[in-house]
Amino acid sequence: MLSVIPNPPRTALPIHGTQDLFPVRRVYCVGRNYAAHAREMGADPTREPPFFFMKPADALQVVPAGETVAHPYPPKTANYHHEIELVVALGQSGRDIPVARALEHVYGYAVGLDMTRRDLQDEAKALRRPWELGKSADASGPVGVLQPASAIGHPERGTIALTVDGAVRQKADLSDMIWSVAEQIAYLSAYFALEPGDVIFAGTPEGVGAVARGQTLVGSIEGVGEIRLAVG
Repeated sequence: MLSVIPNPPRTALPIHGTQDLFPVRRVYCVGRNYAAHAREMGADPTREPPFFFMKPADALQVVPAGETVAHPYPPKTANYHHEIELVVALGQSGRDIPVARALEHVYGYAVGLDMTRRDLQDEAKALRRPWELGKSADASGPVGVLQPASAIGHPERGTIALTVDGAVRQKADLSDMIWSVAEQIAYLSAYFALEPGDVIFAGTPEGVGAVARGQTLVGSIEGVGEIRLAVG
């Protein structure tokens, strides 16, 4: 049996220190997971249950180590925002995973950006519509090289930051998360059968803002890595 169209390529992330790849299955993103960011978005930062949205796997943009990658400015927006995030790659399947066992399911971590057409997202919020037009643009999920948890452990503290043309826009600590990585995995696993290849964007700190064509973004997470993008 043959496919009636060419098989679409599968997004895969590079793994530090090897030629191996991590194929991506699904992409889950948690919203408002840092208190200061929740406040800047006009929300209550209390510890209410987390909420998630999704990006298509082919919206991820691979950013190789040491390279500055051209990042396309998407159409139909005049307010395109950066959101620096810890990316969590799952290597084991599970359902109803207890928090105490959740990190056993993590293959590794990377630096990522949840790029957002904020004007379209704000419009969707006001109309009580889904967020896909704002959150799922082509290349809207730049991700760097995966660091296996077997090599770096499970980062719970460390600076997470983003600069635009050298000026600091976002800076916080991973310990500022409202919901930890383990808690996010446990929560998601009550609603979905998580599988190897699933990826979680673990939330962004305060300081999100617009980018313009021609600007250079540098995102970094202490102990995890760095990614560089040239917008436009």
